[in-house]
Amino acid sequence: MHSVAELRLRARARLPRVVFDFIDGGAGDEAGLRRNESAFGELCLLPRVLRPCRERDLSTELLGQRYAMPFGVTPMGLCNLAWPGTDRALAWAAARAQIPYALSTMASTSIEEIARLAPEHAWFQIYLGGDPATADQLLARAEAAGIRTLVLTVDANFTARRLRDRANGFALPLRKSPRLLADLLSHPHWSWATLRAGAPNFENFRTAPGRRPSIQISAMLQSLAQAHIDWDILERMRARWKHTLIVKGVLHPEDAQRIAALGADGIVVSNHGGRQLASVPASIEALPAVREAVGPLFPLLLDSGVRSGDDIAKALAAGANFVLLGRTFLYGTGALGAERGPAVTLEILRGELDTAMAQLGASRIADLRPDLFFQPLQARAVRQGSIR
Repeated sequence: MHSVAELRLRARARLPRVVFDFIDGGAGDEAGLRRNESAFGELCLLPRVLRPCRERDLSTELLGQRYAMPFGVTPMGLCNLAWPGTDRALAWAAARAQIPYALSTMASTSIEEIARLAPEHAWFQIYLGGDPATADQLLARAEAAGIRTLVLTVDANFTARRLRDRANGFALPLRKSPRLLADLLSHPHWSWATLRAGAPNFENFRTAPGRRPSIQISAMLQSLAQAHIDWDILERMRARWKHTLIVKGVLHPEDAQRIAALGADGIVVSNHGGRQLASVPASIEALPAVREAVGPLFPLLLDSGVRSGDDIAKALAAGANFVLLGRTFLYGTGALGAERGPAVTLEILRGELDTAMAQLGASRIADLRPDLFFQPLQARAVRQGSIR
């Protein structure tokens, strides 16, 4: 495997359709999902020459911590659907690579287990659901486990229309039907591995041992969308969480400015991977305006649509301090399993980013600046002699 595109194709062949569609799909007609990737594809970087960059340093500092590379794993629910043990494997690989792993509220592995695997690199992401007591319990568990970075997601307070999941009747456990049986029988490696490991579930909501009833994904998301989420909630969360607080799911520059003023430590510019609303700009398109709104020093992260080391370089040059990737890592485990997938995916991304930096004349992450972007209109004006 030499690229994320190859990992995706192999994952599509190895995973049951109902699982691959859950990972790969987006909201509505999936225009936002497509726009995330096409926006990166339309951006070009302009190499600088005669710069010493034989040795390149990919490390960077974010929110007081040094990371070996400028990217990490974004929070994702039910990762173990991609392959049994994916949550644990990604957390362990991230810790070994010295990058962050953000565990989702909707994870299929507990907060405590991930914190043990990646004690210095585990973050926790939280949705503010309908029950404030449950949210407070999750925060208390994260603190007790030693987690010091909280990611508050603010762009998922209403259930999205994910048409692939609706068409597949996606629920947990998977509902038995002739169509599902045929799907599972035609993907024996995943089916056998999942049968041995047991079907994944929302482990951080498990309150008692034993078998649980079927959980409709839409119903779970609806329950998390029952809270009245407003600016007062953010202020209370800031007061409650005494450690690093990152707010995820921001596209509008005025929102970003206000979030920064209320004391958040960082913002993730994100459209939720195109999984909430189809008619949104790509995160990389929204990033420059957000950067201008919060100023040059405020920590900005970006996710959604990042599929390569080149994309990481583009995001950093466009104004992000750090990049988070999601589906990319699930394609890796879906394609190669939990033992090999994370390491292979990390190596692909690291190698691509390192090569991009070498070609651009960048010896360190700070060298990835906006002046590396190719501006077609300006270039055309120069050729025509209108700019001197």
